[in-house]
Order: sequence, then C-alpha cells, then structure tokens
Amino acid sequence: MRSSSYFAMPARALLPARALLVLALTAVAVPTAHAADAPTAVPTAHAPAAKPYMGWSSWSMQSSKYPGLNPDGDYSYLTEANVLKQTDALAAKLKKYGYEYVNIDAGWWMDKTWKSGFDQYGRQKPDPVRFPSGMKAVADRIHAKGLKAGIYLPAGLEKAAYGDGRTPIWNADGCTTADIVYDDLRTTNGWDSAYKLDFTKPCTSKYIDSQAQLIADWGYDFLKLDGVGPGSGKSGDQYDNVADVAAWHRAIADTGRPIHLELSWSLDIGHAADWKKYSQGWRVDTDVECYCNTLVSWENSVDDRWDDTPAWTRHAGPGGWNDLDSLDVGNGQMDGLTKAERQSYATLWAIAKSPLYTGDDLTRLDPYGLSLLTNREVIALNQGPNPPAHPVTPSDPQQVWASKNPDGTYTVALFNLADAPAAVTADWTTLGFTGKADVRDLWNHENLGTYRNKVTQALPAHGSRLFTVTPHGTAVTYTGYEAESAANTLAGNASVADCSACSNGKKVGNLYLGGKLTFNDVTVARAGTYQIKISYISGDARSVDVSANGGGATRHKLPATGDWGTVASVYVPVTLRAGANTITFDSGTDGYAPDIDRIDVPKS
Repeated sequence: MRSSSYFAMPARALLPARALLVLALTAVAVPTAHAADAPTAVPTAHAPAAKPYMGWSSWSMQSSKYPGLNPDGDYSYLTEANVLKQTDALAAKLKKYGYEYVNIDAGWWMDKTWKSGFDQYGRQKPDPVRFPSGMKAVADRIHAKGLKAGIYLPAGLEKAAYGDGRTPIWNADGCTTADIVYDDLRTTNGWDSAYKLDFTKPCTSKYIDSQAQLIADWGYDFLKLDGVGPGSGKSGDQYDNVADVAAWHRAIADTGRPIHLELSWSLDIGHAADWKKYSQGWRVDTDVECYCNTLVSWENSVDDRWDDTPAWTRHAGPGGWNDLDSLDVGNGQMDGLTKAERQSYATLWAIAKSPLYTGDDLTRLDPYGLSLLTNREVIALNQGPNPPAHPVTPSDPQQVWASKNPDGTYTVALFNLADAPAAVTADWTTLGFTGKADVRDLWNHENLGTYRNKVTQALPAHGSRLFTVTPHGTAVTYTGYEAESAANTLAGNASVADCSACSNGKKVGNLYLGGKLTFNDVTVARAGTYQIKISYISGDARSVDVSANGGGATRHKLPATGDWGTVASVYVPVTLRAGANTITFDSGTDGYAPDIDRIDVPKS
C-alpha cells in the first residue's frame, strides 16, 4: 500500500511502530518569504507528456534498509548532498539516453526525526539540515546540468499545517486554514495524515494556488501528488481527492510554468477519465519497493505488475501514462533481483510504456544494470509512437505480450513467471497472421532470422525475451461464434445478459460455482491445435477451465478488463478434430469465471 511516500507504508506490511510515532510529532512552523529568489526561467514549451518521462527518484534508497543507505535513521538518505550527487551521475551516465528528471520524494520538509516544517502560510518548508541551500538552489543546480527538477507533496492540508486554524493563506486576504477544510476536520489521503480540503469554500483553491506558485517560483518542473484517492488503499467520499487534482491542474496552469503532474498510488481505475483529464501520469499499483534490506524483491511487489497492468493499458497514450513505479535494475545485489528478474522487470516497464525512472544509486551502477538502463532499442520502444503492449495469452505462468506498431511490425515479449525454467511460445496467430516472420532480439541487438508460424524460447525462472517481429505471412481469417447463440448449451447459473460493449449486444455471464458455457458445432476443416480468441469481460482477473469435446480441461487466468463494461481478448490453444467440435468454459465448482462475449476460431 502506498506510493513512494514519506509515510513509509509497505505494500504488504503494517507500519513499524516508529513510523507510526513520527507521524504524530508536532510540526515546526518557520516563517519564510513567499519566494526565496527571482523565479527560475521557464523551460521551452512542449507538448505535455508526449511520451513517458525518464529520470531518477529518491524514494527507493530512502525506504531501503540496505547497509549504508540510511545511516542516520530510517529515510535519512534524502539530503541535498545526495540529490546533487545523483544529479551529477544522471547527467554523466544517463542524460544522453533521455533520462532528464531528478525527482525529490517525501521528506524534504522534515527533519531526521520526521518532524515537519511549514512557513507562515501553512506550506511545506525545506528542512534546513536536509536542504541547507533551500529548494530553489537545488532546482537551479539540477537545471545547470540540463536536467529537470521534481518535487513531492501529499494530498490535503497536513494536520501540522493547520495550527489552530488561524494560519493565513498566502495571497488570500481574510482566509485562514480553518476556512479551507471541513468543519469536522475529517481526514484524507492514504495515511489520514491531512485534513480534507473543502472546495465548496472560496478560500480553498487559494491554498492550492499558493503551493503551486511556490514550487513554480522555486523552478520545479514536476510534482508528484501522493496519497490520492479514490485509491491509495482508501475509498469513500472522505478519500475522494478528484477535486484536489482538478484544483492542482488549474493552479499549475495559472503559474505559467509547465509542471508535470504525477498522481500516486494504486489509483482507482473507475476514475481513469479524471486522472487523464487532470494529470500526465498515474500510479496503477502499490509501491515497488520491498522495505527490506534491498531496494525491491521479486515477490514484493515487482511480480504484481503482470497481473495489475493489463486493465489499465487502454488508458495510456500521449498526454498521460500508466506509472508502474521505480525501475530498480541497475545496482545488482542492492536491487535484490537475479539478472533474469532485472531484465523481465525492465522489459515490462518498457513495453507497457511506463515512465522509466530508476531509484538506483547512479554512482554505482554495475555493467549489467547500466546495459539495461541504456539499451537504445528498448528505450526507443518505450519512447516511440507504438502503443503499449498487452497480454495476448492468459495470465498464466508463461505469457506473451504484444502490440502492433505503426510500421506494421509487432513488439512481442515472452515471460516465464514460474519459479523454474520453462519454454514460452509466441504463435503468430495470436498476432493476426500466419506464415513467416523475421525476429530481432532487442536486448541483444541481434537478428535471429526467419521463423515460421511461431517462435519458442527456453527461459529461466522469471526470465524474458523481447523481440520485434516483422511479418511476411498472410492475415488469419476466423469463424466467429457468439456466446449467447441458441445453439450453445448453458449449465448451472450461466445465463444470457445484455452487453452494450459486446459484439452482438449480448454475453453469457453468471459463470460461477459450476456455471458452464458450451459452444456447440465449432467446425474446422482439419484436426490440430488452434489458437482460439476469447472475447470476455471481467472487472477482476478470473480463471476458467477450457476444454474441447469433453476432454481434459486446462485452467487459464484471464486478465482483468478494468470494469464490467469493457471487452478484451486473449488466445488459448485448443486441440480440435476435423469437423464439428464442442468447446466448454467451466467456472469450476468453487470459482468465478469471466463473462464471455464470443470466440473466434482460425479457419486453418
């Protein structure tokens, strides 16, 4: 649970007692001028988030217990000196590959006991020990390297900024902190660390304006707004921060400075339209950090992304991107991953077109990590005009993800998510063609030659391959079979329902606790194994048993489509005999299966 945030709530663990304690510490209010110096020059205007951003973020090292990273206590890594050290390393090693943002995460306004400091207007003030030169000076140093500067804030009015409710709001005569929150002081954000802002009050937007103007005057180019709901582990009106995000969007525009707004964490996909309208990126999952003695681990929670990303894929594109969190693949032992896991991690981030920002120590990248972070072909895939890849097979231990590129080629990734070596096959039928295709290995910069109908690779545990496939075959033609057809057989709870998104306006649902759908008279000209395209709807990932002609079933987990009104498709191999066949979808006696729209069967 959480984002890269100062509240340090691990994805799968409770907060340690010390972290809970420091949240309750009283803030220190320190007066300061509105802007320390004259505003930093505004960067050249460009289309916002035309491609996923690239850079570095401080949180992974802040949150880790790896020896030496936080010698002065938990989360003590974040200092001006360390940020500038990483800035220099980014400029020297990664800038020429497109990495440009240096993002300062949570804690910049807190001392090393996690006590907050605010100015006389209730705005976060940099801790003088962590950032003795102030935030503008740090942004200026980052800009001097030809890079962009990022900063972090939580949603809402932090409790310690409220004071006694009499704290004035900058540039808002007569307005105080009591005039911007609900009278009952209801709390909000992922940690209930702030009072919820009441945007029905005329003073409230002025507070967001004051924060936006301050970071613009300091010269920041990026803001991560954290603990945003619905999401961040919370739901309900108290945690609905859509109005906050809208206010930030407007306030940033009013500053005249182009500031990228990134939202965090585990955001509610039901509000995807709001996130897209008001921001340039949104975290789709929990923290990738493990809050352990490395930066990340495979199980907590790098591997979650293969399950959680597919539902969001359709929402990503120029102007706003699905953020999978930090890419920590550059430090070897400190990362806590095998080489195979590091490559798979980087592969998914690249093909999903997630922002590529690492949380590694850039001063000690190992050769393999540097090769992953600087592979120009993989970066071009992430930054280019091709759409995000999506699963073309179920979310089983062996998976294939793909996308069709504007030039007619395909991006194809093979993943073995099992704990033991296994072969993974990409069948050209799942891409929509059959016959020959040329295959290029992007990680190894190698043309592998021409493959007919498919490519199969032996992969290590948690391993992957990433290809560009250039087809030379012919398009596949299909015979479609609607789930609601009167020729089919329904059993158990299965029933036909209306479905405006479905191909014929109908679907078969209620496939649970023994519910079955059998397609009858599925006809093929010759016997063989066919890649059957399943069009389905599933608000969450669900499994189903698929069998043919009463034979043994294979259980497949189908990725979530994001809601119960969106259709997606995957391909599953089914062995059919020449002539008529039956294909059955069975929820199992104790399971819940997706709703089925239709199947499409290749004609040859």
